[in-house]
Amino acid sequence: MSRQRRRNNDTSIQLTPMIDVMTVLLAVFMVTTPMMTTGIDLNLPRAGASAMTGNDHAIQISVDKNGNYYLSEMKLSRDEIVARAVAMRGENPQLTIMISGDTAADYGAVMSMMGKLKDAGFQKVGLRTQPE
Repeated sequence: MSRQRRRNNDTSIQLTPMIDVMTVLLAVFMVTTPMMTTGIDLNLPRAGASAMTGNDHAIQISVDKNGNYYLSEMKLSRDEIVARAVAMRGENPQLTIMISGDTAADYGAVMSMMGKLKDAGFQKVGLRTQPE
């Protein structure tokens, strides 16, 4: 009694389920991406084409034209922001901080925040600008 095994030689890939999944993922990302922007509405200063714009993993600190400080969208004092940033650095030692200052913001308020962060031991502190 000899049995022959038949092999299924159908090696084609079914693309329809893969296309369906990719379409759903695309729709999800298109809907959620605009909601991921954080911070307050600022009129950023213009700089050259190679301006620093920040990255997604950086802490965003904003200084508005009235000299108020914001961590994302929370209005806090300068010292509270520095304390929270130090706490966040405990979880991520390579933390990057981007400071966004309104064009009408006091230069001293922006530099004061940068100085406090440097005094707290942050090495990666940048100023966010808008490309020309």
